[in-house]
Amino acid sequence: MKDAFGAPQSLLVLGGTSEIALATARRLIALRTRRVWLAGRPSPALDAAAVELRDRGADVRTVAFDALDTDSHEEVLGKVFAEGDIDVVLMAFGVTGDQARDEEQPTAAVRVVQTNYTGSVSAGLVCAGALQAQGHGSLVVLSSVAGERVRRADFIYGSSKAGLDAFAQGLGDALQGTGVQVLIVRPGPVRTRASAGRPEQPFATTPEAVAGAIVTGLRRRSETVWVPGSLRGVMSALRHVPRPLLRRRVRK
Repeated sequence: MKDAFGAPQSLLVLGGTSEIALATARRLIALRTRRVWLAGRPSPALDAAAVELRDRGADVRTVAFDALDTDSHEEVLGKVFAEGDIDVVLMAFGVTGDQARDEEQPTAAVRVVQTNYTGSVSAGLVCAGALQAQGHGSLVVLSSVAGERVRRADFIYGSSKAGLDAFAQGLGDALQGTGVQVLIVRPGPVRTRASAGRPEQPFATTPEAVAGAIVTGLRRRSETVWVPGSLRGVMSALRHVPRPLLRRRVRK
């Protein structure tokens, strides 16, 4: 449950090494979140993230979670919820893939889609059911502007995010009136350590900016947030550009 200051007391992160997720966790801990679960594949990076958040004053636990192992999701996540109520679940796992390689290697393309979409559907439904059973909570789904108008340059990744976004919208509708909020987050390209040295993209943002939008969206009980906010209008217009015209612009 939220404390007297309106801040969530507990957080479950699916994708515990995500830079966006960790930036969000830092902000929530500063707002009095005290119990954090970091779920992800066991690794030194996951352990280091837990140590950092503990140093900030939170009780942090790690749990082995694999988005592709959907058969394990009910058991793994059920054990987390059995330890006590979770106020916020942040689904932040995902892979971008390599478009050129994935077009030539369908099995690699399937791995992108299974991680970003199938894994999210499985974990999202498990968490939504647990939040509904406890009668409160928020499920934050990290989508992407790439799913709003899928481009030639990254259509495998973009299509997986389009599916995820549509799923999250439907899930939010299904949970109306249950006390559970679904917040969809649509950031532009995010500058991370992995993208360091690459050319700057239009409407690029940072993990910290996305984290700030998430915290604000939770407080306002928003259904969708765009980061930066100006993307909302841009994508509204771009959505109606005819495909032949969009293809010509992309080739230039």
